[in-house]
Amino acid sequence: MKHTISILVENHAGVLARVAGLFARRGFNIDSLAVGVTDDPKISRITIVADGNEYTLEQIEKQLNKLIDVIKVRHFEQSELLSRELVLIKVACQPAQRPELISIAEIAQAKISDITVNTMTLELSDSEPRLKTFEELLRPYGIKEVVRTGTIAMQKGGVSMKL
Repeated sequence: MKHTISILVENHAGVLARVAGLFARRGFNIDSLAVGVTDDPKISRITIVADGNEYTLEQIEKQLNKLIDVIKVRHFEQSELLSRELVLIKVACQPAQRPELISIAEIAQAKISDITVNTMTLELSDSEPRLKTFEELLRPYGIKEVVRTGTIAMQKGGVSMKL
């Protein structure tokens, strides 16, 4: 089962390596990893999406809380989660196909990030299922390259993960 974990950490060199090391030692494969500073430049937020059972998740949370640089750990339930990824997809695009690709971009609410004589690069920020659908719509045109960020996530509603 996939789990989304958000971790507030002190913004120091080596913290990410220690956090990732915990996952590796427990055999908990990381599917997605995103790190960024928060509104406080001394604090970073690590968002990890990983696959594993409940017992392993519980053990990792306990181990994370023991790390000196870890401030707060939060596991999100799917029902309380608001998550997004960013994808850039470069597709083959002959001039005659441009209107079709522009139409797909408009329907998906994607942005055209780059266009050349023979390619078009589209950008979309959305949930993972919608990104997969978008990629499938573009596949018939000939995908040349796909780049995705890690998932970022926060809890829905008025609750905030702050100090």
